[in-house]
Amino acid sequence: MNYAKKSIEDIGTAGKKVLVRCDFNVPQDENGEITADTRIVGALPTIKYLADKGAKIILCSHLGRPKGKVDPKYSLKPVAERLSALLGKTVALAADVVGEDAKAKAAALKDGDIMLLENVRFHAEEEKNDPAFAKELASLAEIYVNDAFGTAHRAHASTAGVADYLPAVCGFLIQKEIGIMGKALEDPKRPFVAVLGGAKVSDKIGVIKNLILKCDTIIIGGAMAYTFKKAAGRNIGTSRFEEDKLDYAREVMVRAVGMGVGFMLPIDHVCADHFGEDATPVPCKHIAEGMMGLDIGPKTVEKYSAALKNAGTVVWNGPMGVFEIPAFAEGTKAIAKAIAESDAVSIIGGGDSAAAVEQLGFADKMTHISTGGGASLEFLEGLELPGIACLLDK
Repeated sequence: MNYAKKSIEDIGTAGKKVLVRCDFNVPQDENGEITADTRIVGALPTIKYLADKGAKIILCSHLGRPKGKVDPKYSLKPVAERLSALLGKTVALAADVVGEDAKAKAAALKDGDIMLLENVRFHAEEEKNDPAFAKELASLAEIYVNDAFGTAHRAHASTAGVADYLPAVCGFLIQKEIGIMGKALEDPKRPFVAVLGGAKVSDKIGVIKNLILKCDTIIIGGAMAYTFKKAAGRNIGTSRFEEDKLDYAREVMVRAVGMGVGFMLPIDHVCADHFGEDATPVPCKHIAEGMMGLDIGPKTVEKYSAALKNAGTVVWNGPMGVFEIPAFAEGTKAIAKAIAESDAVSIIGGGDSAAAVEQLGFADKMTHISTGGGASLEFLEGLELPGIACLLDK
């Protein structure tokens, strides 16, 4: 995929109606109150830049899964209110997406004004990338800006379809994602170390296949490590593994050796006899019968940390253990600390890894924390993301 895409700085926006796809899919409590506004705050640089340039700004986003029907529970009203407070100016919310109210409000915009369309997923045509719906959405504006990296791997009407009808560029969020992650994959500072965790090898097959061609070392943790350990003939007790991925795991390990890529697996573990909040952690070098590995052990932390200390580039996606249970979160915490203390260009690929980094206060020590879970995973796989591929090349 070509990562050199035009941004809002490469196109004239003064006096133009600009449709901006944001990711306002924010968490809310049972009363509809926003519990974390990180995604809204993340969109502010692009919005403020366009407003300062005198653009007429039409924001759009999805929220939750309303399944193509109008559902007040998923209204973007709380987002419009939070945006207004953060910007210090009114962000008008349209009552619909491509209906009379949206069109009237868009037509009435003055230079620097900002409006927000209702949830684009109130229309089933959005996720189907229906051309007629995309064309009607595009008719509201003269320029399209995608700044929602978290949905860039989806070919929906508001993430890709509208680019068939409008000149399309990226906002600052996507510009940063493709700039930093693209360089890491294409021209990394070496040694290039990938840290991959999580539950399933099957979730990371594409990532491993792509990174084994680019990395100097691949570090494996999480439950997926036990599929590799089992494939190598080691006793894993009752640890979770994927029977149908054992041949693939053997093939990967052989390939890594043949290509001179370091492939690191845990050398000790934190185990328990069952999975749960009440499980008692037991450090062990070898997993005994009736026990399951739920985190990497202290010797593994030491080994992995040493590899990370001298890295030039680190990409991390997936926890080292059952991070949501404190007794089995130490390995993930230790890896976060090791990456934070290294001098490497550090890229955190969303999800639990990003949560760990944020919770531990290491966020400001990382080069980049990706805003997209599924999108960052597909990016690391080297796949073409529809929401980025549709943008104009530089």
